[in-house]
Amino acid sequence: MPIERRIVQTGKDRDGDITALCNSGEHWSPRSKSKAIQDIESGIYQYYVLLKNGERAIVGVVNGSSGKYLRTNWDGTKRNNLDDLPDCTS
Repeated sequence: MPIERRIVQTGKDRDGDITALCNSGEHWSPRSKSKAIQDIESGIYQYYVLLKNGERAIVGVVNGSSGKYLRTNWDGTKRNNLDDLPDCTS
């Protein structure tokens, strides 16, 4: 069973692409996109966004035309969209 890590912020580049997953109170934060992809694919860690109703939107790895990237399953709202989370803080 993977170790769960809650995401509350994301790092983004100037194009808006996700570059890091963050939770400023955690020792592992920020976690780079490449490390997070390795974590997820290895099955050791699972990243998620906590929804208002207490459910979790799981972060997955997608193979896109320009390489792998991170995303949650979009449900028609902005509540779990990684792009819409606040920026990572130092």
